[in-house]
Amino acid sequence: MKKIPSFTIDHIHLLRGIYVSRKDYIGNHTITTFDIRMKEPNREPALGYGALHTIEHLAATYLRNHNIWGEKIVFWGPMGCCTGNYFLVQGDLESKDIVELMRETFRFIRDFEGKIPGAAPQDCGNYLLHDLPMAKYEADKYLKEVLDIIEEKNLVYPSIKE
Repeated sequence: MKKIPSFTIDHIHLLRGIYVSRKDYIGNHTITTFDIRMKEPNREPALGYGALHTIEHLAATYLRNHNIWGEKIVFWGPMGCCTGNYFLVQGDLESKDIVELMRETFRFIRDFEGKIPGAAPQDCGNYLLHDLPMAKYEADKYLKEVLDIIEEKNLVYPSIKE
């Protein structure tokens, strides 16, 4: 059975950061999938479901309405392991290309006030599963501890040594 590329990443040494997870080619278009890793896997508590769900709603809203990037956004969604999000963008991109966009996105989440977009029964499959205070806390933590001081080690995946 073929090994899935994301299972070749060394999760024991993986840090919080922004990583290129994969690139797919559809016709003449490249789709870059980013791993927006907010928690160190297996070494710190995962994101709470409510916070992660709120981050999903706020990030997707911000990104799809972005005046420069909006038309290139394909998808933003949570990882099953609850340690971050997958972010798909049209274009052949590298991690460093979206650092400022991620800073803007997480500032938007940190500073958000009001009703969470799409958090109503007619708009969301689990509209009660939101936690805005924790989403804001996690966004601020990610900004201060990762995005505002990002280094190369937070931009390139560690590989499993065979």
